[in-house]
Parts: sequence; C-alpha cells; structure tokens
Amino acid sequence: MRCSLQTLWGAYLLFCQGLLWHCATSNNICVSSVLHSGEARVLTEVQAGPLYRVVGSPLFISCNVSGLASASVVKQFEFRVSKPANPSYVINILSTIDPTFGYAIYSNRVRSKEITLKQVSPNSVLFEIQSLQKKDEGEYDCTVINSFGAYDGAYTAKTIVKVIDNSLSVSSTISASLSYNEGDTLTLTCQASSNTIQHTHLSLTWYLHKDDEDKAQPIISLDRDFTLSAGQGFERRYQAGLIMLDKVGEATYRLKMAQVELSDQGRIYCQADEWIQDPDRSWYSIIQKVAGETTLHVKAKEVVPDTVSMVVRILAQQTTLQEGQELSLYCNIDTQNLEGRFFSVAWLRGNVELAHIGPTGILSLGLEYSGREKEGELRAARIGNRDYRLILQPVRTEDQGEFVCRAWPQERGQDGAFTRGAAQDSNSQLISISATESGLSVEMQSNGSVNEGDRLKITCKVHGFKGQLSVTWQRKLTSTSTAIFTNVIGLSQEGVIEKVGEFVNRKVMAMRPATDTFTLELDKVTLTDSGVYQCAVSEWKVNSKTNSQSQTATVTVAPTESFVKVNLISRNNIVTIGEDVELMCRVRGQRLPITLTWSLQRDASTIDNIMTLYSDGAISWSGDQHRYQLKVKNTPNEVIHYLLINGASRREAGNYQCRVSVFIENVYKKLPPSNQLAVMVHTPVSNLILASTPAMTRNINTDIEVKCSVTSAPSASTRYAVTWVLQKAANTTLVSSDRDSLVTFGPEVARQRISMRRTKGPNFELTIRQAQISDTGSYVCEVVEWLQDPLGEWYQLSPVSKTTKLTLIEPANDLHLDKTEQQVVVREGNAVELKCNFSSDTLSPPFFYKVTWLYIGHNSSTMNAPLVELDHTGLLRYPKNQALEGLQGRLSLSRPTQSSFCLGIHRAHEGDSGTYWCQVEQYQLDHENHWQQKASDSAGSIVLSVNITENVDNISDTGCKLGTWIGVLACIVIITLLIIFLLVLKICRGKVSGNKSGNKSGQSLWAEQHPLKDKPSAEA
Repeated sequence: MRCSLQTLWGAYLLFCQGLLWHCATSNNICVSSVLHSGEARVLTEVQAGPLYRVVGSPLFISCNVSGLASASVVKQFEFRVSKPANPSYVINILSTIDPTFGYAIYSNRVRSKEITLKQVSPNSVLFEIQSLQKKDEGEYDCTVINSFGAYDGAYTAKTIVKVIDNSLSVSSTISASLSYNEGDTLTLTCQASSNTIQHTHLSLTWYLHKDDEDKAQPIISLDRDFTLSAGQGFERRYQAGLIMLDKVGEATYRLKMAQVELSDQGRIYCQADEWIQDPDRSWYSIIQKVAGETTLHVKAKEVVPDTVSMVVRILAQQTTLQEGQELSLYCNIDTQNLEGRFFSVAWLRGNVELAHIGPTGILSLGLEYSGREKEGELRAARIGNRDYRLILQPVRTEDQGEFVCRAWPQERGQDGAFTRGAAQDSNSQLISISATESGLSVEMQSNGSVNEGDRLKITCKVHGFKGQLSVTWQRKLTSTSTAIFTNVIGLSQEGVIEKVGEFVNRKVMAMRPATDTFTLELDKVTLTDSGVYQCAVSEWKVNSKTNSQSQTATVTVAPTESFVKVNLISRNNIVTIGEDVELMCRVRGQRLPITLTWSLQRDASTIDNIMTLYSDGAISWSGDQHRYQLKVKNTPNEVIHYLLINGASRREAGNYQCRVSVFIENVYKKLPPSNQLAVMVHTPVSNLILASTPAMTRNINTDIEVKCSVTSAPSASTRYAVTWVLQKAANTTLVSSDRDSLVTFGPEVARQRISMRRTKGPNFELTIRQAQISDTGSYVCEVVEWLQDPLGEWYQLSPVSKTTKLTLIEPANDLHLDKTEQQVVVREGNAVELKCNFSSDTLSPPFFYKVTWLYIGHNSSTMNAPLVELDHTGLLRYPKNQALEGLQGRLSLSRPTQSSFCLGIHRAHEGDSGTYWCQVEQYQLDHENHWQQKASDSAGSIVLSVNITENVDNISDTGCKLGTWIGVLACIVIITLLIIFLLVLKICRGKVSGNKSGNKSGQSLWAEQHPLKDKPSAEA
C-alpha cells in the first residue's frame, strides 16, 4: 500500500475537522457558515438617474434593500451627496439612526423638516426634499447599515439628480367674469409652453370649481400622449360632441362647450403639467402651473320639442334702398291660442344671424352685427303680441341679400325655465341696396407681411368725406367668403377707443395721426395674427351715420425661424487638457429679445444645461459651472454669444449646442437649435525620459540593485506610478507602486527577496536579495506619469519604459547530475519511480539541496512545467497548474540516499506519458545565517511511456521505497490520534459521572487514591 503526501494531509485534515465538530457540539455551540458563489445576496436599489427636476419642486428618492436576513427587522439607512464641483467629496445629509449624521450645510433644512428620510417599510425608505435648490444638484448615495456581520452584496446605490430652471408658462386672456344663457356656446383659450431643452411633454386640463364643492372637477384633459379624456360628469356631453378641446398652433388650447348647462356655473381655469421620462421609462410631472380663473354665470334655458303648428311671415317696408337709408324688417307670428304664449324670434341674412329676441324680450346679437348694435346702427324689439321689428340704419351695400325670419315656441315650466320647440322659418325676402353718390372712399396701405414678434402697422386713408368719421378695425382668419369678421378695436367720432374680444389684453392701438388717416398698431404679433384685416370707416352728421365704406388687406406673419438663424462655430475645439476653448454662437437676423441656452451632451441619452441667458440679462447657471465664462458681441448683421472654457478638462468634452427661444405674448417660441459642435479634450503627449543600465552581469547569491532614473523635468503636480516586470518566456509582474506610493507585489513573488524604493532624482530602484539563476532575464521599468487637470482630477499619460538585461553566473560548480537519457515503459495502473542521481565533492551536512521535477507532455500542452518542488528548507510545494492537478495528486517524492532523489507516480495513467527530468540546486548558510546558492545542475531526461495493452518488461528501479514507508507511517499516526481521541472522550464522560457523585467531584481519579473496598462479609 502506497500513500502520497496529499493523501496523508487529506486524511489528517478530515480527522481534525471531525474532532472540532465533536468538541463544538458537546459544548452546545452551533456554527453555521454559508458559502456563496456566483451573484451577491444583498441588493440595494434606487431610481436610475439622471433625474431631471425643476428648481422649487419636490424631490423623492426611494431606496430599497433586499436579501438581508430577517426581512421583518427594520433596516437603517444613510443618505449622502457629492456635488459636481468636487465629485470626490461626499457630504452626509441624513440618517435613520444617527441624528448627528448630517453636515452643517444641511442641518437647518433637516431641522425644519424640509429634508426628510421616512421609513416606508422595514426594508425601504423615502428621501424627500420639499423645495429643490440649484445647489442640490449632484450624485445621491443611499447606504444600508449592515448589522448582520459579514458583507455579501451591494449595500450602496447611487443616482444623479439634475436641477433645471422652471420655464413652464401658462396664461389666459379670459375675462374675470362671464355670463351665458343655458344652451349657449362657451369658448375659452389658454396658452401653455415651456423652454426646457430636455425632451418633455405638456398636458393640459380645464377645471370647473363649483361654489358648493371643495375640489375642482376636470372638464376635459389632453394628456402628455395627446389623448383626450373627459372628466367625471362630462363624459356624456363629450361623447355627444358638445365638449371639445383643440390645440391651435404651438401653444394655444381652446375649450369649447356647446349648450352650457346650469351645472357648469362656477370658476373655470386651465392647468398645465410638464412631464419628463425618467431612465426607468416612467413619466414624472416635474412642474405644474395654473392660469387665472374666470367665474361663469349661467342663466336657465332648456330645449324640448314643440308640437304646436305656426306660420311665420316676413315683411320689408322697402325692398330697394340706397346706402345710408333705413331698413325695417317686420316678423309676424300666426298660431292658435296666441295669448299667454312665448316665442323666440331671429332675423337671418343667408346663414348669418343678425339679431335674436328671447321669450322674455332680451336681445342678443350675432358676432358680425354685435359691433353695429353698439354703434346704434341696429335695433330690434317686440312691438305686439305677434309682431317683431328689426331696424338697420344706415345700411351698407354688403347688407343686401335674402332675409329670413325664424321663430321658436317657448313654454315656461313650474320652475320658471323655458323649453324651446321646433323652429319655423318664413319665406325669404330679397333686399337690394345701391351705393349713394357720396364721395367717401377708403384706401388701405399695408406691406402685407410682418415678422413674428414685430409690430403690425396698417394705415387707412380716407377721401371725400364731409362730416365726422369713426373707424372700426376688424379681422377674419381666412380670406374665404364664409369667414366672419370680428372686431379688433374701434375709434369713435368723439375719439373714444374700445377694444373687444381676444384683443382686450393685447397691446393694440387705433390712432388718427392726420385728419384723413387712421392707423392700427398691434405689438408682438404671433402667427395666429395672420389673416384679413378690414378698415370700416363711417361718416356722421350730428348723431346719425350717413355713409360707410370699408377696405381689406391680407396680412401674413412670418415665423421667427424663417428670419432668425443660429449657428455654432469654434476655431479651437480640439485641445489638450488645460488649454482654453472658445465657442461662438452666431444669431443672425432681426434683433429680438431672445433667451439663449448653452447645453452639453456627453453621451447619447443625456443633455445637460450649462447656463441660460435670459432676455432681461439674467443668467441662470446649472450646477457648478465655474469653468465657463460668457461674452456677447454685437455686430450690424448678427449677435455673437461667446462661451469660454478656461482650462478644459475631460469633463468639458462632448457635443455643445446653443438654443434660442423668444417669449411672445406669454408663449415660448423655440427656434431650431444650432448645429452640434464636438469639443475634444486630449491627453497631452508624455515628455517623460528614463535612463537605466542596458545590461548587468552578476554572481548568484549576491544582492542586486536595478535602477531606473527620470531625467526629464517634472511639473509641479507630477506623480509617478512604477511597475517592474520580469520578461522571460512569459512576463511576470514583480512589484508596482501607484501614484500614491502604495506598493503591490505580484502573486508569486517572494517578498523577502524582492523590494523597491524611490530615491531623490527621482530614481526607482529594484532590489533582488540573494539572486538565483532563475532571476536571470530582462527587467522592465515601466513608469506612468500622472498629472492634475484644472479641476484637480488626476489623469495619466502614456507609459514610458526602460529595460535592463540581467545575467546571473554561478561560481565553479562541483555539482554534477547524471546526464544519461532513460527510456521507461510501464503498464497503465502500475506504479513507477523515476530516479535522479547526482554527485558532489561536498555532500556533508552543511550543504542542502533543492530538487525540482519538471515535465513535458507528449501532446505538448504542458511545456517545462514544474511538477513538485522540495526546497532546501524541507518545504514541499506543488506549483499550481490546472492541467497537471490529476498527476500531482498521485506523486510522491523521496530521497533514499544522500546522492539520489526519487519521484514516484502511483497508478500511472496513459496521459502521464512524457519527458521528466530533475533540477538540483545546492545551498549553504552564510555567516549571517542567510541562504547562499552554491551550484545548480539538471539531469538527463527520462522518457516515460505508459502502455495500455502490451506487457511491460522494463520496470523502473525498485530502489526507492521511501514512499511505502511514508504511507505506513501515515496510517500509524492516524490510528494513534484515534486512540488519543477515545481516551479523551472516556475521561470527559468519567468527569461527568464524577460530577453526579456529589461532594467527591474534586477528588483524584487515580486508583491508588481510591482503593476498592472489600466485599462485606456475612458477619457484617
């Protein structure tokens, strides 16, 4: 029976493990260990960044941990932040366990509960900042405190927060109070826009807040995905098409409620939300704003069918008129039971309603004729039970056409509300109006085009007038005949100005700079101001209008992007670290008050604001951007905005853009951004120069110093990282020192022999103590120069290296190994022993030998691989080699005689075939008790063939039997330890029995001190 050394150690360790387990369990000790391989067990998570949030809005960061033991136990968390100005400096904010955890910079906000950390569950917390400030931008760190011993996984999670400006604008030109009849149509408009450069969506909702309710109800919403949805209680009317929300142009949202109801009474307003998509693909509302509200009053009015028949007639006092005369139209209703009944009557020219008289006699006007009623040109009234009259004076040529009278029966309910019946029309009545011989004429003067944001000015020249003049400026959106003119502004003959409609809150003026000249001026025109403008001039005598003339002109508003162009250029966008960069954003075209934003895109998905320069000169910086400076230069044809980067670092590299927007009538108008311009910041070329001795020859067993010197002049902040590499068949890293002088040794380096140091110069010295033959090779000194960029961050230059070739020679060698080559054939499964014989004139005890067996496989997968090594101190080592683990487990090493070493292979495998040889080194202790190598030599090769099928006649020498004795000795040691264990166990049990015997527990157990008593006799 043969036992290898590895088998011996395995059996011994197994026995010791069993002994320890018995001792632990006998003392009621439970030891639990879990070996983890693969992924970590603990995971800490926060929202993925960057998270873009608006200044002044709240910030929420949820932090959750999983995988810790005892999920029901409350975990403790800590939050920290690092700012862009100094990413390496971490600031404590808040902790769930330590009230003194936060730094002073956050203490006031934590104390006032503006910053909180709430425990949501045992394994999660919610970090909140109620009102973000610009200085809150940075990288936030959530750490779970580990109170469970060993670390296993991720206990920290980080996310980046970007704080951007609030650029959402919401406005409305609605009057503070509106009054409508039930069944009328309500139209309201609201403007919403944003100047955010990140990709955001807007949603807009119209709300109704009734007087008797605490919360406002949504009427209709246009969400961020441009989907319309009606609020609760408005679904039926939305599906019937009675409630609509349209987006007109880029930023105008129009609410239209046909047939308003009594329940619509209350305060109506619009609210806009700006949404951004976080990296986890979820949408987040970063800001919301509300426009001014208006109070809506609704008068009762309902509609029901009427079955009573009636006849409606129309009669004109004159059907042929001249311009300026009076037109009288009578409407007659003929029906049964006329007394006590109510009717509504309306006059129409074509499809245009002139006037409408309700059942209670209230007059309402059509849009086209409302202005003429205010000027006293139109009157309508009920003059009898069945008769109604409309008077229009003075008439104009455009008033001619076919007129119809339409009537509806109305019935009053018990609650006083009226219900409308079916309408009945009269026959049509043709009215002809011819022009008078008046010399009044109007001439329009307009260039027809105006740039967005400019002032629109239209001049109206009047000729041939004799009396006083008034003017009404009107507009319609299109030039089609069906479009209706709506009043913009009027100037009476007394000089009174009256704004109407949507222009009440606009900067619009009607002036008369000369007797025959009227002008219309409209500031900051928008694209929706395009259309057909009409100048309607009336001539008056006393208080009677004698004549009217009008003229039209088409006005087109050119969009800003058609005449303002933005371009980004630079003369030095490719620089090295520390150099300055100058970017020029050229804004060409008409001078407008603009808002300009500089942005930087470092990767494909993230765009960061650098700064925003507002039209009023205010500057808003994002985060810490002290590396940048601004400059503005005005030229006749353009305005150049300079962005200066003082001392560029790698953090300033990326794609730059400048973006321009104009703010017109409370709406942001974004222009197409400039071209992207890449700024590339390169690492400078290293000027490092090294010097070293090209070649060195030294004796073995001596201390050797290899020196590498820096001969170039370093900068003030220069640091060096040095690595020494030994080049042989394969490169081996010996020792390295980083820029902070932290020394790291290679994985298989003998630290007691190898060291390095830095001396003045700087010089880098590698010391090899007691050099050996195996230390021969090329020593490469690789130096990396580290510098600091303008932000104080370290960066490295390209490495520079120098090589010194070291040759080690031996003194006269009297060690000789047998160089005879041997052929050994063995049958698979049998044992084989390979012998290494040597001779020396000095075999006395003061000399010690190190033997190494090497191997080359037949398949050439392993070349010159060391199998086993027994050094001169008696230390046995198996060099790690995955391909040889099976063979190494079956090896045994012995020295049967003073001049021979034996390598035994147990249960030879076919794969063990190959070439084996031994290498022997001779050592001696010097006077300082240091080992000195005296000689070395290698033996001849032994070619081993493991045969599977054939008989093997040539068996290896059986002189090496030491392995057998080692195996026998191992078995004896194991049996001896087992006997000792049993004796200990017996003693422990005897002690337990002694404890049960009462007061004799402290007495000796030796037989001499406790003699056996004689058996009592019968006499006793």
